[in-house]
Amino acid sequence: MEEISPKKSELKKSCVNCGAELTYAPGTTELKCDYCGHTETIAPSENGFEELELKPYLEKMGSQKHSEEITMLHCKNCGANQHIEENYKSLSCIYCGSPLIIEDAYKEEWILPGAVLPFQIDQKKAFQIFKKWVDGLWFAPNNLKRAALDPEKTRGLYAPYWTFDAQLYADYTGQRGEYYYVTKTVGSGKNRRTVQERKTRWYPASGSVSGFVDDTLIKASSQKTGVIPQKIARWNLQLLKPFDSGYLSGFVTEKYTIPLLEGHDESNKIAEQIADSWVRRDIGGDTQQVSSINMKLSDETFKHILLPVYISTYRFKGKRYNFFVNGQSGVISGERPYSFWKIFFLVFTIILAIVIIYLFSSK
Repeated sequence: MEEISPKKSELKKSCVNCGAELTYAPGTTELKCDYCGHTETIAPSENGFEELELKPYLEKMGSQKHSEEITMLHCKNCGANQHIEENYKSLSCIYCGSPLIIEDAYKEEWILPGAVLPFQIDQKKAFQIFKKWVDGLWFAPNNLKRAALDPEKTRGLYAPYWTFDAQLYADYTGQRGEYYYVTKTVGSGKNRRTVQERKTRWYPASGSVSGFVDDTLIKASSQKTGVIPQKIARWNLQLLKPFDSGYLSGFVTEKYTIPLLEGHDESNKIAEQIADSWVRRDIGGDTQQVSSINMKLSDETFKHILLPVYISTYRFKGKRYNFFVNGQSGVISGERPYSFWKIFFLVFTIILAIVIIYLFSSK
């Protein structure tokens, strides 16, 4: 009988001293045992990143050696697909907090990640950032802190993204505009004066541009609630590591819900914007009019990568709020409630001050 090897994305390592599961220690290249303190180094990959050829995957995803099955749990509330490590005792959706039922787990094929950006800050630090953020909120209800500050609800997530590389070539036609100024007399009588009026001379322009488009980043998942805000969705991709399941240990891993084909379509839109920028720079002058761009992409490759985010949901007066911390930079963004009475009394005080100043100045 053929022996079934464990999946690369589901491999777990046990501590050689006590048998407990080793988890990734953020900011290091080590796995650590939370029980006895034993550490093991994650061996660096000898092969580096492997850019996958795009065309075969678009034709038939899963026919290549870089795809496999992974155990997933689907959130029926917000639509997120997530693989949760066994050491999480309470299974709930990391985005919306809805309960996940382990009996609903199922196998689903996915493109194996090609790279991962390991967490650089740990859960404790992420919670401290959130606490400082809550303490600094203006017009927040007085009892918000008691409702929100539960460190156990702050959890680390590896969010899926696509990156696309390509050689870009584009022919273009258009016009180059160069400014010049003429003197005009305006007004009459005492208001008569001369002004400089700007005009534009237009010259035909055509040519071609080419270059390499590197690591176009496209979000690979969508949810009904708890969407990662753009403010924190910035990572230094130069620090990506070749994929190793050790970096995932102790964290939630989300599976992409935006297919590769759809992600590729989004990357093409960005490539068109890049082509337009290159064309305008090539035309030169003071301003440009672009009539046509015929863009072609070649040597297209892609990677499925995982990027680190801390997410928490908290409830305040029956309403759910989310906050997010970038697991690399520590940048935070979140939803928060406002105190009606604090805003009311501030506005009332301002209006009262204006009335008092007006009364005293009119005497």
